[in-house]
Amino acid sequence: MEKLRIAFMGTPEFAVGILDTIIKNNNTIVGVITAADKPAGRGQKIKYSAVKEYALDNNLKLLQPTNLKDESFLEELKALNANLQIVVAFRMLPEVVWKMPKFGTFNLHASLLPNYRGAAPINWAIINGDTKTGVTTFFIDDKIDTGAMILSSETAISPDENAGQLHDRLMQLGSETVLNTLALIEKGNVTTTIQKENPEIKTAYKLNKENCKIDWTKPAIEIFNLIRGLNPYPSAWCFFNDKNEEWNVKIHEAKMILENHNFSIGSLICSKKEMKIATKDGYIQVLNIQFPGKKKMNTAELLNGITFSDEAKAY
Repeated sequence: MEKLRIAFMGTPEFAVGILDTIIKNNNTIVGVITAADKPAGRGQKIKYSAVKEYALDNNLKLLQPTNLKDESFLEELKALNANLQIVVAFRMLPEVVWKMPKFGTFNLHASLLPNYRGAAPINWAIINGDTKTGVTTFFIDDKIDTGAMILSSETAISPDENAGQLHDRLMQLGSETVLNTLALIEKGNVTTTIQKENPEIKTAYKLNKENCKIDWTKPAIEIFNLIRGLNPYPSAWCFFNDKNEEWNVKIHEAKMILENHNFSIGSLICSKKEMKIATKDGYIQVLNIQFPGKKKMNTAELLNGITFSDEAKAY
């Protein structure tokens, strides 16, 4: 039985949870590959990826290529002498990279493939109102998230769970699934399942300003799912308009109330401590909100400093 020598590739916090579990279970990491540093935020300060922070804290060999086909990077990668590569939330690899190790390259993806291939599987499972999701390990091929599946693990999504909470649970489930995958590879017991294509497959589109905007003409359940599916990041947003003033606001947390009413869609109904927004089949009660240039606040805090007229609208 050949001892595994693993090169790990990943960038965000989700990948850190998996990497930490791999190391704590006495596996050998010969190198970590993560995104190049880039400026972020208002001050455009250089920001390290979560995986880089972890690698530095744990004295792991670190590579940060800007071009994955660059000869000098490929030489450095080869020099690690890895016989397996693991990818978690990184980027598409060229064939010369994923074919390099003896035992191949496998990816952990936060969905039950073939559903939710792509950039934001955790968010879209909630946005679409799914009641279950999971994680899948698969050997990488030349397309995005289409390779032969090794293991998958399923979990229920609770009706009010948000993307941040599901992220943390899938990180835990993913860690266990990666360890089980490593055990199969080490023992030479891997069997794979080819992903079947079908027209019903759901896609995890990249999140952008358009698909994060709330459409108040939609049913309350769809709006509620969008808000929780984008909480804590990147957040659902819309415009508020009152007395010729307009604000671009983020709604971080909400509750859904289904009932008949006579308000027009998008009307803001406020008391001293509560804000509801009318939909065609009920209300979205706003619990946590953020105005431009302000910090997140609960609705009571907001209504302490601002009063909306009866004409106020969300759109």
